[in-house]
Amino acid sequence: MLHPDVTLLAHNYVRPEVQAAADFVGDSLELARIARDRVETPYLVVAGVDFMAETAALLNPDKTVIHPEPFSRCAMALRLTPGDVLAARAAYPDAAVVAYVNTSAAVKAVSDVCCTSANAVEIVNALEEKTVIFVPDRNLALHVAARTEKEVVPVPAIGCCPVHHALTAGEVRAARALHPGAEVMVHPETSPEVQAEADYIGSTSGMLRRATQTRAETVIVGTEIGLIPRLEQAAPGRRFIPASPHLVCADMKMITLELIEQAIARHGPVVKVPEPVASRARHALERMLALSRP
Repeated sequence: MLHPDVTLLAHNYVRPEVQAAADFVGDSLELARIARDRVETPYLVVAGVDFMAETAALLNPDKTVIHPEPFSRCAMALRLTPGDVLAARAAYPDAAVVAYVNTSAAVKAVSDVCCTSANAVEIVNALEEKTVIFVPDRNLALHVAARTEKEVVPVPAIGCCPVHHALTAGEVRAARALHPGAEVMVHPETSPEVQAEADYIGSTSGMLRRATQTRAETVIVGTEIGLIPRLEQAAPGRRFIPASPHLVCADMKMITLELIEQAIARHGPVVKVPEPVASRARHALERMLALSRP
């Protein structure tokens, strides 16, 4: 622990040395649950992009949440505004709005429930509405649509994670050719064409579980390369090969140990979500936690 009054939460995509220093490492859903249920220190430092720090602040209004680098922002979240969601609501008045956790607090505040890549299908299927407006990842929306009988409307039409979306089916096939017999697992933020090439599709937490279960000696990994060290720790002896060397989120890598130490020393920058946005966004997050399995 870096300081007895501080808990460091790190996402699976940040630098390996930051993950090694963290009190907890996980995907968005795991960190959301940990922040709400298992943290007792007065200060939370979030090593991840902006929406993750906002989420921690929303779920822990009695704690001080610190984001070491405010310019570490999610490109996917930046593609969507609350106005986009309200326009979609007007076009589909009977639909529920499901906001991927990779959104701003302002977008969450005009949504009905949040989800992560780990529980998106579960959340959509738990809703009573027959039509779902899914924001902002089109690829994850299509992944969910293939696994539900409900109508899923992606908003915006071009919403995506630039890092995952850049991976091509050709790169996956080329990696298979170089590593015959390897298993391919990819994130549902990848394109449908890439997902069609995969043996397993799942969140980072799902990939970590799969790594311990597969019989393959070599696994080709279609997600941000920050997950590779965790996979190697989870399944020693297996080889984990990035599906592409370009699967790097520059914003995730902006968080360094030096920045974290500076943030702890000055107790900032502090993340604050103003009312009434905070209450409305918190409701969407808490509904997700209530609907999803532990």
